[in-house]
Amino acid sequence: MLVGVPPMDRLPRAPGLPSASLAAASPANPPSAAAAALPGQSLAHASGSMALATVISRVTGLVARLLLAAALGFGVLNDSYNIANELPNMVYELLLGGVLSSVAIPVLVRAQRTDPDGGRAYTERLLTMGTVALVVGTMGAVAAAPLLTRLSVTSSPHASPALATAFAYLLLPEILFYGLAALMGAVLNSRGVFGPPAWAPVTNNLVAIAVIGAYTITPGRISLHPGLMGEAKLWVLGVGTTLGIVVQAAVLLPALRRSGFRWRWRWGWDQRLSSFGGLAGWVALYVLAGQIGLVITYRIAGATAAGGVSTYAYAWTLLIVPYGVLGNSVLTALMPRISAATADGKIDEVVADLSLGTRMSALLLLPISALLTVAGDQIAIVLFSYGHSDLAQAGRLGHTLAASAFGLLPYAVVLLQLRVFYALGDARTPTVIMALMVAGKIGLSLAAPVLLGPQQVVIGLAAANSASFVIGAVTGQVWLWHRLGRPRTRSVAGAVARITVAAAVAAAAGWTTLGLGPLAMPHALPPLRAAVELAAATVLGGAVLLAMLRALRVSELRVVLTRAAGLFRR
Repeated sequence: MLVGVPPMDRLPRAPGLPSASLAAASPANPPSAAAAALPGQSLAHASGSMALATVISRVTGLVARLLLAAALGFGVLNDSYNIANELPNMVYELLLGGVLSSVAIPVLVRAQRTDPDGGRAYTERLLTMGTVALVVGTMGAVAAAPLLTRLSVTSSPHASPALATAFAYLLLPEILFYGLAALMGAVLNSRGVFGPPAWAPVTNNLVAIAVIGAYTITPGRISLHPGLMGEAKLWVLGVGTTLGIVVQAAVLLPALRRSGFRWRWRWGWDQRLSSFGGLAGWVALYVLAGQIGLVITYRIAGATAAGGVSTYAYAWTLLIVPYGVLGNSVLTALMPRISAATADGKIDEVVADLSLGTRMSALLLLPISALLTVAGDQIAIVLFSYGHSDLAQAGRLGHTLAASAFGLLPYAVVLLQLRVFYALGDARTPTVIMALMVAGKIGLSLAAPVLLGPQQVVIGLAAANSASFVIGAVTGQVWLWHRLGRPRTRSVAGAVARITVAAAVAAAAGWTTLGLGPLAMPHALPPLRAAVELAAATVLGGAVLLAMLRALRVSELRVVLTRAAGLFRR
């Protein structure tokens, strides 16, 4: 789990590594054959098959976040909800999440390729062990809700430990259903079924949107110091949020049956689970390090200014949407190829896919990072200046987004690098890299309240988070250089440099356009003027970007344009 606040597969989802895909396998296509065939598949084709589900998931998730901000504002109420809603993901990641997404995938793939039964017995034992751990962990977390809340909330005028604890009692049961959804999603991915796990978050987002609507029409209010937890709005928001995660898990059951897998309890110990446990220990330390960084961030944000936690969370939400739509599809498509190549000992193919993934991520994400940097204010005003939010809060959110936008590509690169280490059976190196990232983030975060005013501290925290991704990406590249032997660093650096120059020139053109907005529309409403400025900057910047990429002969552009044309034709 990385040290940010999360992508939006839920309302709002806590920070964590996106689940990687497994090598394809199905009853009609045995695991060994599927894995062997997978490396030859087109990366663009594999990415496109999940593009629609990913886009709809991110859009509906963003709508849910916007409605939540309008309903709750950026004050203590939203901060308390965000902190409590973070806790289930924290505990889930420590129990199973990081281990499942980072270690279970290669282990499942190997079992499918080598076992006579296609890994069925091994998978059933893994599901049984995981479910028992989730049940026990969920019960313990609910019992310890006040203690968990105290980790992230300080007793200050800008936070409400009592309200965060009340929310935590209603939200912590999500742990069990997060885990069940992840377990079923891993099995489906391992059998070559990617659609239902990609669409499941959409159902959660739709439930969340309905819950926010119910919250707004429910009479009464939520007290900042709830006594007997008898407030209707508290129950509507808390239980409704948990219901969304229940639905997200439940919709995977029919898909699991259609895939030919019947979930049966299987007790007993498989010798390979010992190896799994050894890898899992390093991953647990990795997750713990990330959580320490997040807890410190939340304590600083909540103690310096009201709305600091929410501003940090919403800025991360906006930053991570491009990765969720574009970067994650590249990672999801590459991981089965990388897992299969490492299983076959084809390191040259691993290096080629790592280089391709880095270059494609740069082309897709660097221009967006440049746009977020110059137009962060306009984006925040267009999206968050409604309801209980105001222009001042939206402006601070925009500054926070702009200050952290440089971390978008390093974030994607770190995730790709770590997946390569896990595919190589190395769970120790990612933990060391995470420790270095967290150390850098904590040091910079502690400096923020000293160097910045209370309202600007959250901007420094977001920048520190992005700086930690830069530390991780540089460290990971050096480590992979040592491990794999010069993994095409020169060609990757050259491509990234050309794309950076193109994005910078496009950003300068867009920034010039933004400066004309107040002159052209001096009396327009701020959200309207911001929308027009943003549209003009995007169009002009996009045209300049394409011209510069062609002039600099960025070969990856041809791949993207060809794939985009194919999607439009379809």
